[in-house]
Amino acid sequence: MGIVRALVTGITGFAGSHLAEHLLSLEDIEVYGTIRWRSRQENIEGIRDRVTLVECDLMDATAVDHVIEQVRPDRIFHLAAQSFVPTSWLAPAETLTNNIMGQLNLFEATRRAGQDPLIQIACSSEEYGLVYEDEVPMNEENPLRPQSPYAVSKIAQDFLGYQYFCSYGLRTVRTRTFNHTGPRRGEVFVTSSFARQIAEIEHGLAEPVLRVGNLEARRDFTDVRDVVRAYWLALERGEPGEVYVIASGRDFRISEVAEMLLAMARVPIRVEQDPARMRPSDVPVLLGDSTKFRRRTGWEPEIPFEKTLEDLLEYWRARVAWQAGRGPGGNRR
Repeated sequence: MGIVRALVTGITGFAGSHLAEHLLSLEDIEVYGTIRWRSRQENIEGIRDRVTLVECDLMDATAVDHVIEQVRPDRIFHLAAQSFVPTSWLAPAETLTNNIMGQLNLFEATRRAGQDPLIQIACSSEEYGLVYEDEVPMNEENPLRPQSPYAVSKIAQDFLGYQYFCSYGLRTVRTRTFNHTGPRRGEVFVTSSFARQIAEIEHGLAEPVLRVGNLEARRDFTDVRDVVRAYWLALERGEPGEVYVIASGRDFRISEVAEMLLAMARVPIRVEQDPARMRPSDVPVLLGDSTKFRRRTGWEPEIPFEKTLEDLLEYWRARVAWQAGRGPGGNRR
């Protein structure tokens, strides 16, 4: 079909930057990404000269119109969102507004431009919320009982994608992705928080204490590099209008994750619970059944979780070493 134009919203983010790298590894793909003037671009430093960045705040409908008219994408990967659950309790209105209205503007701009791209909507396992033991593992048929404003916003994105498929024929494919991690994961997320703390302790920048929140929660982790492969396959082999679970099918207690990372540490570290890291409500278990997606696309996760954590810790060791080598004001010592 010739050159494929792929637009990634949130390209400078964690998953967005990995997705851009994956797209660039494929043949005949031109990669475009939306950024805002305040977007930090360190995640795409290595590929900056191979992608086309377009300034656009998804909350600005006119700006979104201009992007769709300019790029005329064949594929849209909609990853941009307020994605940190605790922030959604502190800023529920902002979370709901940004996540819902940004997607709505994208859909309306696509309709106004008369475009017919395939559109992947990055939804979340947080939509399931309260899950009972006899409902695990979760698939596409599980009831949704959201327990955070973030989860409510992702349900709205999920159902908005379905509604625009039914009402206007937009070729949306919704992916309910379970926890994913790896290099470049934001430091506020649990695996990255642990890895960064360990790296700082190893460099003598913090006392030898790993501060943790709820260690009893169970989560299904997939390497982000496997997840972005799934996003591409969702549009290449998935069926528009459908929703697919993307998950490894294996869960770990957060205490196990901490133990695995501590086993890789170069110095002894003790663990202490930090009340500030506890959430108002926490989903006890998230374990996904991606049978439907695997059968449709042939996708399988390839990277072992131990390797994911090792790469994540090495990423933070490098970042902390770099930061430690800078003096006041960010200047090299």
